[in-house]
Amino acid sequence: MYSIVLYTTERGDSPIDAFLDGLDKKSRAKVAAYLSLLEEEGPNLKRPYADVVRGKIRELRIHQSSNQYRVLYFFHVHDQIILVHAFSKKTQQLKEKDIELSERRMEDWMRRFPAGGRV
Repeated sequence: MYSIVLYTTERGDSPIDAFLDGLDKKSRAKVAAYLSLLEEEGPNLKRPYADVVRGKIRELRIHQSSNQYRVLYFFHVHDQIILVHAFSKKTQQLKEKDIELSERRMEDWMRRFPAGGRV
């Protein structure tokens, strides 16, 4: 079993929490169910649920009614899954800015917690 950790800034803000708080009840429940599946399966979770984006960044792919949500994450030490970015997806492809933001947050996290850790 893997453990999910939400990315937090050095000030303690969690952009993932903020995104989840903005979802309606049904969407939040669906995202939570997919996150539970990710915790169970880890890197073995494949399409249509998850996919590799670039490098170490992966995406959790959630469809709820006409909405598509993406949670970008990476695997870290001690079987940790660090969620670095979450958003509503409106276009066919992921936007480069979302991927780059995820990569910056991953680098920031690994710099602050090289041996793993929770905030």
